[in-house]
Amino acid sequence: MPPQLHYLDFDFSEDTDGHGVFDAMASVGPPLWTKLQDETAQVLDWALDRFPNGPGPLEDGNDWQFELAASREWSADEGLSYSTSSRRFSSQPSEARAVRHTLALTLSGSVAFCEALRAAFPPNDD
Repeated sequence: MPPQLHYLDFDFSEDTDGHGVFDAMASVGPPLWTKLQDETAQVLDWALDRFPNGPGPLEDGNDWQFELAASREWSADEGLSYSTSSRRFSSQPSEARAVRHTLALTLSGSVAFCEALRAAFPPNDD
C-alpha cells in the first residue's frame, strides 16, 4: 500500500515544454512542524532513490527538479465584531502570539517521473 500524505496536497499542471509540475503548500503549528518536514523528506527521498538522474535542470536532461521554501508567521486575533444596531464593525486586536510554519514544495519532472510520483503518493480522498 502506498504511503499516504497527511500534510502535502499536490496540484498538478503541465508547463509549455510538456513537463509536469506538482505544487504543494502546507501550514502547521509548532507541534506538527517536524512531521511536515519528515513528510517532505519522505517525498524527496523517494525521488532521489527512484530517479537518481536528478535533481537538476530539466533542460539539461535531468528527470526532475524541486524548489523548496518555508516561512514562519505570527498571527493575532482581530477581535472583530459586528453591531447589528449600529451596522458597523469594531475590533480589538490581540497581541501576536500564534505561530504558523508554512512550507511550499514544487516538483517538476518528466512524464515518467510524474506518473511514478502519482502512483507512489496517490491523492488523499479525505
